[in-house]
Amino acid sequence: MKQAKALLLATIIAFPAWAGGDSSDGHTHAAPEPLPVVTLSPRAAAATEEFEVVAALEGKKLVVYVDRYASNEPVAGAKIEVEGAGLQGVAAESAPGVYLMNLAAALPPAKHGLTISIEAGDSADLLTATLDTSLAAPAAAHAHYWSEWTVWGLAALLLIASGILLAVRRRKQKGL
Repeated sequence: MKQAKALLLATIIAFPAWAGGDSSDGHTHAAPEPLPVVTLSPRAAAATEEFEVVAALEGKKLVVYVDRYASNEPVAGAKIEVEGAGLQGVAAESAPGVYLMNLAAALPPAKHGLTISIEAGDSADLLTATLDTSLAAPAAAHAHYWSEWTVWGLAALLLIASGILLAVRRRKQKGL
């Protein structure tokens, strides 16, 4: 009975050491597959008391989303003019609140100042925003920090100590 209690105690103490591991059939010690890289298109945002605008660069198209600032409802049927970064033209409505403008060429990596003019019914506004097309810094690979190694080392020490404790208790019980 005492052996069962000691074994149960050793199992409970050592459980955290293997609890985080993957014991499924598909477990391997190979390097994990790299995470997919998700890139967001360059964006520019601006707001006034009347309108809220987000401009996104998607390939050779500039997509301009226009909403009412107070209610967040899409602004349909507006006239949207975009100027700056070598661009000048009118964006055509593709859906309520979504306007597209085709670009002749891709924008070079830099911070581009945009001026967006909006005319919707009786309202008109002029917004300025900065479109940053600079390349994002690549994500750093996962590094193993000392805290990870400390946790694993302590778990291993606990497992070894519980094994030694179990062996000593068995030896004492046989000797009695």
